[in-house]
Amino acid sequence: MRHFYRNAVLFRLICLFAIIFSTSLVSAGESSLKIPVPTWLDFARDDLGNWPDRIIDDTKSSFFDNNNLLLLLMAGGGSIALHSSDADKNIAENFKKHRAFGSKGVDKFIDIAGNPGIHFAATGIWYAVSAHKGDQLNKDRAWTMMTALSITGLTTLALKGIVHNDTPNGKNFAWPSGHTSSSFTVAAVLHEFYGPEIGIPAYCGASVVAWRMMDSGDHWASDVLFGAVLGWVVGHTVAGKQKKLEIAGFKVEPYFGGLGDDGGTGICLTKRF
Repeated sequence: MRHFYRNAVLFRLICLFAIIFSTSLVSAGESSLKIPVPTWLDFARDDLGNWPDRIIDDTKSSFFDNNNLLLLLMAGGGSIALHSSDADKNIAENFKKHRAFGSKGVDKFIDIAGNPGIHFAATGIWYAVSAHKGDQLNKDRAWTMMTALSITGLTTLALKGIVHNDTPNGKNFAWPSGHTSSSFTVAAVLHEFYGPEIGIPAYCGASVVAWRMMDSGDHWASDVLFGAVLGWVVGHTVAGKQKKLEIAGFKVEPYFGGLGDDGGTGICLTKRF
């Protein structure tokens, strides 16, 4: 009986070691066959490599389109008219007497929310999180937002350097308003991608930023006018090129099926549930 018990214990130990050994072999085999998963930095390297060409292409689309050019020329003409007359000064004086954002906390919050640096940082987080999760749609949308913000930002800085006028409170580089152009770029891109449900609140937020820039004396009305139109034009143009066609919530995508005489091409409707 003792001999049988000892043999049973030995048999169980042998089985236990066999299971552990086989498990370790399987794990080693799986690890050796595992395909490395790309990180968000890998995606970023690829997108950055193609970025200069995309910046150039989207800049041409934004500023060489006849309708966009007409809007920008009208906004520029309106800005010149406001600044050349007493309108800019009268509006600035009215804001000085009747401040809407007297609270320093509220004023600072709106200033930070409308800062282009915050927009770039938030978009970078959006991109990194989407890439990490393998969410191709949101990764592409975040990169589109980054492209639109870059075009708006570079254009704004170039115009500031060329015009180089002062703000109502004596600061440099007034025209156009960078906070306003960046905020309206964000609103326009969100409107293109998510429709009026997100676009309208985003425009309201951008308008609050624009109002604050005049309310604080950081910008003239002419600075805000052109900044808003610039951001709207760039945001809608860049995002509009990347927006995928949808019908009733279904994506319209190309279809290729079959081989030879049985093959065919067309379009299909897809939706993730």
